[in-house]
Amino acid sequence: MTTLIPAASPEVANSLQVGDCTINYHDRGEGDAILLIHGSGPGVTAWANWRGVIPALAERARVIAPDMLGFGYTRCPMDRPLDPAAWVAQLVGLLDALDIPRVAVVGNSFGGAIALAFALRHPERVSRLVLMGSAGLSFPLTEGLDKVWGYQPSLAAMRELMQVFAWDHGIITDDLVRMRYEASIRDDVQSRFAQLFPAPRQQGIELLAVDEKALRQLPQPTLIIHGRDDQVIPLEASERLIRLIPHAQLHVFGECGHWVQIEKATDFTRLLIDFLCAAREENKA
Repeated sequence: MTTLIPAASPEVANSLQVGDCTINYHDRGEGDAILLIHGSGPGVTAWANWRGVIPALAERARVIAPDMLGFGYTRCPMDRPLDPAAWVAQLVGLLDALDIPRVAVVGNSFGGAIALAFALRHPERVSRLVLMGSAGLSFPLTEGLDKVWGYQPSLAAMRELMQVFAWDHGIITDDLVRMRYEASIRDDVQSRFAQLFPAPRQQGIELLAVDEKALRQLPQPTLIIHGRDDQVIPLEASERLIRLIPHAQLHVFGECGHWVQIEKATDFTRLLIDFLCAAREENKA
């Protein structure tokens, strides 16, 4: 059954055909481009992930935020194998179609792994990297990530998942739980989601893991951000990333879970702008 999309839905923006896939993406602002790659939670879209960040960034740069293949309102054939190579190819196709040769890339969780894969495969196209609660390394499957990827739709399951994502459970309202639950059951969202990271889910972590030796050669300035109390991606993953990536810095937010961009919205956005604006000043020099 197909559900009609309300014309006023903020999650639906621009539509672009890349091969046999139709990509839903947000394109705001002007200037040097910043690419935002969302995480892999059930019902996630680029807008749901980045809605608190896009307006501020768009005042200073051109912001591109796509729904990745298998997520949101982007559409591709159901039998299409989805892996880092496919997600990187999606980004290359999108940027080529938009005539954007080089971008700063911000990746959240799953999106961090894809940001790393993109930077390693196409280093000439990435000016700077921001990795927030990032996957991309091998680590033992956490109970939190197992709940995320193993989600079965219900209001109770969504509430439990929200409590995994956030350190501050006070931000978890009934309206938020219902909104995220309804997003997770829209159209074919759950059937697509269930195909992405099936059990045993440790193999999903390994699928997203990049070559650690290659990370030692990564040329881009990199900002790594993590919530100290993250139950989904362990802080130790970011502590390993900063030891591997030559030009990296790490910022850890205490009393913060996996939702850094929500729980620490103001500080996170300021940190992001300061780091990415520094890139523009360097390019002008």
